[in-house]
Amino acid sequence: MKPSAWQGICLVFRKELTAGLRFRAAWAAMLMFALTTLACASMALQGGSLEPRMQAALLWIILFFASMAGADRVFADESTAGTLLTLRVYGASQAVLFGKLCYTFFLLLVLAAFTVPLFLVFLDVTVKEPLVLLGAILLGTGGIAAAGTLIAALTTDASTHSGLFSVLMLPVILPVFLPAISLTASSFGADGAGSPYLGAMALYDAILAVGASVLFDSLWYED
Repeated sequence: MKPSAWQGICLVFRKELTAGLRFRAAWAAMLMFALTTLACASMALQGGSLEPRMQAALLWIILFFASMAGADRVFADESTAGTLLTLRVYGASQAVLFGKLCYTFFLLLVLAAFTVPLFLVFLDVTVKEPLVLLGAILLGTGGIAAAGTLIAALTTDASTHSGLFSVLMLPVILPVFLPAISLTASSFGADGAGSPYLGAMALYDAILAVGASVLFDSLWYED
């Protein structure tokens, strides 16, 4: 019996999670990058403090570049292992896309759950609006996951995969990245309207997900 779309998504997510926990190189690379950067920033400040907008920008720079160590592997590992063709033959394109997207989103949430508390402690940051910060983290990582999954599929067979992935990601993610910084700064106490950006980020995340869904069929089944 052919599995439903939801069952297919769950199967792909479970496969990705099992493989990710078995071969933890991407997890270790992301977390070590975040930890090293936070430690360097804390030592460089030597007990000093940054204003909220600089704190927010630094947090999202760390999250963005740490995520590049894991989000770009979502299809490259399949290609390296030689299982990409098998997945194309037996996996429905939309189930593969959204299963991998959900896994990437989960991976980035784990990264944020590891990084944000350490950031608050190392840089002595006070969160004045925790719900705004939570919304920014969820929507920001969701946008990175949606864009990253599609661009990872586009660059799977490129000889300069990692460099090309980062170059293509930045302009696509800027409409999420900049509002996320503003929202995070607002949660840290900066003046300015932050909450209106939540709706804009949610809309752009939805556009990214729908755009990825529309484009992925032709990309997945091309000869």
